[in-house]
Amino acid sequence: MKIVVVDGQGGKLGKQLVEKLAGITKNVDILAVGTNSAASAAMLKGGADAAATGENALIVACRNADIIVGPVGIVIADALLGEISPKMAAAVGSSNAKRILLPINKCDNYIAGAGNATVSEMIEDAVKKIQEIIENH
Repeated sequence: MKIVVVDGQGGKLGKQLVEKLAGITKNVDILAVGTNSAASAAMLKGGADAAATGENALIVACRNADIIVGPVGIVIADALLGEISPKMAAAVGSSNAKRILLPINKCDNYIAGAGNATVSEMIEDAVKKIQEIIENH
């Protein structure tokens, strides 16, 4: 099973996701895809098995991912301060993978009804859902 973790900017969210996933998953490859090299490097330091950077890397990774996880902006063109191109959003959105999206209310995108969960709480919830998917795979 292949989990693709996507993040941009400084990669803090992605790094936290990778750290949690690396600690609970066996026989699962974690590929970190950053919209920039800083995000990729942060996720690699968090324990990803491999990392890649940029638009084409994300498009290719989405082709054979089983699970894609990241902030909701990864499916919104021009999100993450413009780091998500329309092609990137389309690749994530049209992938056959299960998508686990964290409702981050930033970059002019507000997710109504998302509540006031902390980033740590959202990560815990995302990891729990990923564990369910792995167990039922």
